[in-house]
Order: sequence, then C-alpha cells, then structure tokens
Amino acid sequence: MESEKTNFQSVTIGSCARPSWSILFLLFTLITIFSIQLSTTTPYLFPPNWALIRPQRSVPSSSASDPITCSGFFRALPKRKLVMSIKDFGGVGDGKTSNTEAFRRAIRYMQRFQHRGGSQLNIPNGTWLTAPFNLTSDFTLFLNQGALLLASQDVKEWPIIEPLPSYGRGRERLGGRHISLIHGNGIKNVIITGDNGTVDGQGKMWWELWWNRTLEHTRGHLLELINSDNVLISNLTFRNSPFWTIHPVYCRNVVIKGMTILAPLNAPNTDGIDPDSSTNVCIEDNYIESGDDLVAIKSGWDQYGITMAHPSTNIIVRRVSGTTPTCSGVGIGSEMSGGISNITIEDLHVWDSAAGVRVKSDKGRGGYISNVSISNIKMERVKIPIRFSRGSNDHPDDGWDPNAVPIFKDISISNIVSVNSTKAPVLEGIEGSSFEGLCFKNITLHGIAASTKWHCEYVSGFATKVFPVPCPDLKNTSSDSSWCSPS
Repeated sequence: MESEKTNFQSVTIGSCARPSWSILFLLFTLITIFSIQLSTTTPYLFPPNWALIRPQRSVPSSSASDPITCSGFFRALPKRKLVMSIKDFGGVGDGKTSNTEAFRRAIRYMQRFQHRGGSQLNIPNGTWLTAPFNLTSDFTLFLNQGALLLASQDVKEWPIIEPLPSYGRGRERLGGRHISLIHGNGIKNVIITGDNGTVDGQGKMWWELWWNRTLEHTRGHLLELINSDNVLISNLTFRNSPFWTIHPVYCRNVVIKGMTILAPLNAPNTDGIDPDSSTNVCIEDNYIESGDDLVAIKSGWDQYGITMAHPSTNIIVRRVSGTTPTCSGVGIGSEMSGGISNITIEDLHVWDSAAGVRVKSDKGRGGYISNVSISNIKMERVKIPIRFSRGSNDHPDDGWDPNAVPIFKDISISNIVSVNSTKAPVLEGIEGSSFEGLCFKNITLHGIAASTKWHCEYVSGFATKVFPVPCPDLKNTSSDSSWCSPS
C-alpha cells in the first residue's frame, strides 16, 4: 500500500506545475481513508451482503423501498475455511454411478471443520445419483447451475429411523419411517443453497407404493432437519419429493427463501414446506406446485404432541405463490397438538386450488392455535377461499383422548380478494372447543352470488366489510370488538 501511495502521489504531483501544500495534504488524507477501508473489510456468508463462495451476483440493497423480510432469523456467518468438490471424494456425475459413499466420505471429512472455520461442499454441473446422506454443522451444501442431485430408486438404500416423539409412530404406517434424502439432526450453522441447482427425489416409485397400498414404512422427506439451529435453505429447485418436501422439526432460526418446489399435482402428500414444532421460521419468496398444502404449519399428533408440548411459534410466511388442486395455499394443522402461535401469513398468491387458507383440527388433537394474522391474499379459481375443517378421524392409535379439543384464540383474516370462487367460506368448528377473537375483515369473494351463505358450525367472532354476507355466528363489530374494526 505504501508503494501505491508513492506512485499515486508522483503521478499527481507531476501533472501540476506548482503543487500547493493544501493539495498535497488533501491527497494524503484521501489515500489514508481508502487504505483504512481496505484493511478493515470483513467477508460474510449471509447477511449482510449474502456473499457466498460463488460467482458474483447482485447484492440486495438496504433501502426503504426493499420488500420487508424476515431473513434476519438466520445469523451471519463468516466464509467457510474449507471448500471442496464432491469430485474430490470420488464423485461421478454421469447419472448412473452411485455417489452415496462419496457424499458420506465428504461429510465425514468435513466434520473435522466444525468449530474450525466450517466447510463447503460444491456439487458441479452433472447428474449425481445418491442414496440418503447426513449433513454436519458449520457446513454449506452448494449446487452449481446445472447440478442435479438424483435420489436412489432402491428402497433398501433408504434406512428406517425412529419415529418422531411428537408423532409416536410413522405418519403413514406404524413403527419407524424412512430417512429423508438430505438429513440433519442436532446440527447448526447450515446453508443449503446454490445457483438454482436441482434436487430430484424421484418420488414416483414411492407414490405408487402408496397408491397400491404396498407401502411398509412411512415415506421419507426430500429434506428433513431435526433439532437444528441457524439454517438457510435458498435458491434451489426441489422436485418430486417422496413425501413432504422440506420438514424442519424441533428447529430454531430457519430461513427458507427463493425456493422453487415442484411435484405433480396428483402426487400424494407432497407438501411444499412444513415447519413443525419449530421457532423463528421465515418462509418467503417461494414458488410451489404440489399435490398437497403449499405450506403447512404443524406441531405434533394427538396425545404424543400434547405430551411433548413443543409448539410452533414465531413463523412468518410471506410472498409465496403456487397451486394445489387438492389442498390449500397455507394450512395450519391438522397436527397441532403441541400448540401453534404467533403466526404471520401475508402477501400470498394462490390459484386453481381446493382452498386458499385452511385451519385444520379435530377431536383428540388438543393444543391451541392463537395469535394468527392472515392478510393480503390474492386467489384465483380457488374452490373454497377460507376453510376451517374437522372430522378427519385421523389418529395415531387407540390412545387418543376424545375429550382433548383445541383452543382457538385471536385469529385475524383480512384483505382477501378471491376471483372466480365457487363456494362461500366453510367454518366448521369442534363441539366443545372455544373460539375467542375470531376476526374477518375486508374480504371480497368474486364469482359467488350475494345470496350465497357461509357454512358455520361451532364458531363465533366478528366480521366487517365482508362479501358475501357472513353467517350470523360472526356478528357485526361493536364496542367490544374494536380490535376487529375496518382499517
């Protein structure tokens, strides 16, 4: 830097016939400031500038005009100390060679860098066939553009693991369940990202087992993280998951952003993103097509979820768009026995779907759903825009308690516009459960006759500026419901 100063000064002085001391002093000051800035720059992975060890891309600005974001749930990390390719561990990207051992060797090696600067495994352009593998802490999995991670079609390569304690058994079958393709348990400071690389679960084999009723154990997810903290999942395409696509359970500080999630619209139970008994989860700017809910917030199943009492809380779902012909844009439940609270759902676009927003529960679930804000939802050709449902008669075993009914409190649904709807909202509560603070406001459902009636059972609350006119159970706002007044 000293030589740079000398050269810069000599050029500048040479261009002036009689340089003044004031000019020289000014030049010296500017050079000193520039030198300090260079010496104090510190690189980060994400945020503040989202820089990864990757080709340069535009950096989001921090101006007031930027969309609101919850991505700050993910804490900043320094660049990884070690960066290697799956090829360094014997990987072959020809779409035929199994890379299972290459991935496992890579993870074993990179475990050494936990608490020692971390590591990054790059997946280059190619088709990389693999069975399930585990992640490690302080780790980045990066899929380059053109990289395709392809799941094994051999059921025997998908190990059986213990059921989640808040479910008591596999969700579909008694006993254990198949592990997810990408799996992590008890890990932290993890990034799964890339230049829009793809992970393909090749789920058709699993869907056929389910359709044919020959499935022996519950299907695996495409990505499941258990009891993990500080996770970023971004900028990838996930497709053809055998079961739920992304499933963070018992996790904290998770950001799922800029994802494309695809499955055939008849593929069973291929939910997009299912946060489950997790805290501080940010789901934003994602596109999803699936055979089930685009997003479903969960917290355990009947007596097992009640006993574990691990709620889902502080979850934000924002700027998600997509379609699902059999289910909902965003669902809450039906597995909600550990409790669900402090939920914000906003700025969604849902089309050609069975429901827009759906709250699901039943006798035996227990638990609670409270402090939920759902707003700014646009729907097109959605059959039932708003639905509360019950009666699935879906329980893990005979140990469920029919007297365990859920509590619903402070649920606000506002600023909803639905075009070409076919049915009015259906609000089916549960006999014996309590509703307090149910609010509907600024809701317009086009395509439904003004005389069309809402279907309401065992619910109560308030409504204002709603078309068509809601059921009498939702009486007009009054002095005791100022919190539900029109905005």
